[in-house]
Amino acid sequence: MHVDIVPVGDLPAVVKREASSGLRSVYDCEVTIHDSQPVPDGAYDSGRDQYRAEEFIELASRVGNGEKNIAITDTDLYYRRRNYVFGLAYLSGKGSVISTHRLQTSSDGGFSEKSAGDIFADRVRKEVVHEVGHTLGLEHCDNSRCVMNFSPTVREVDVKEENLCGSCQRQIL
Repeated sequence: MHVDIVPVGDLPAVVKREASSGLRSVYDCEVTIHDSQPVPDGAYDSGRDQYRAEEFIELASRVGNGEKNIAITDTDLYYRRRNYVFGLAYLSGKGSVISTHRLQTSSDGGFSEKSAGDIFADRVRKEVVHEVGHTLGLEHCDNSRCVMNFSPTVREVDVKEENLCGSCQRQIL
């Protein structure tokens, strides 16, 4: 499998590096980094002061060169009635998106002894693996340690592992 990371806006090298590392580690796939793209026209909702996640998925699907493509942005995303999303993907689709905007908190609430930079890197890896998992047909998993577990807050992101549980792994083999 080939996954193309599509940076949207000015994305730090560390984010691209961690995203690529997470995808390679979990899915043993080829990963490329696409040229940076501007924020999609029409994605901004001034009433919410946020961006529509679907527009970024469409962008990744349109410009990405992979079998799976993931847009990564630092803009604050939302989807439908949700206040915010860390990411979004359509089941078995070609494109997905994550936002680093709400992953950049300074602490994990004492869950670990890691530095803020390490916590952020972990979150980026987990979220890209999670969203690409959806594009591979994986739904949310009930196992709180599985990367496919639904994470409405960074606390849940921090608790789960970067890997698929055995059940989810078997579904994509």
